[in-house]
Amino acid sequence: MKTLLGTALLLASFSTLAHDPVYNQEKINILQEHPLANVPGKKTIMLTVDYAPGQATAPHSHTGTAVAYVLEGEITSRVNDEKAITYTAGQSFYEPAGSRHFESSNASQTRPAKLLVVMVLDDSAEVLTPLAH
Repeated sequence: MKTLLGTALLLASFSTLAHDPVYNQEKINILQEHPLANVPGKKTIMLTVDYAPGQATAPHSHTGTAVAYVLEGEITSRVNDEKAITYTAGQSFYEPAGSRHFESSNASQTRPAKLLVVMVLDDSAEVLTPLAH
């Protein structure tokens, strides 16, 4: 009985590990970046984020405004104090400047996902800033 219980607990711990997000391995591809002539000191960036199954972006913030569109698969996003929402291909979402993005991940453990993001931010700003733990 003890062996059976120990085996069940071991398998449960492996199952939990298999579903933990894999951070910092997503592929970010900047498609365009342009200064905004009508808004001095600001730029716009268009990029894609490719997630393999189980991948996620580490928790981060954006100094700029972001609009995201799911091109493929399903993306789970949790911004600020809102609940996590899973968006499917063809859906979009908005993140106001200064948002804390606690979760941005591929909702699937078996299929890839792809996100198109357009941001407006300060000329010298980074796309994202990791959140301190």
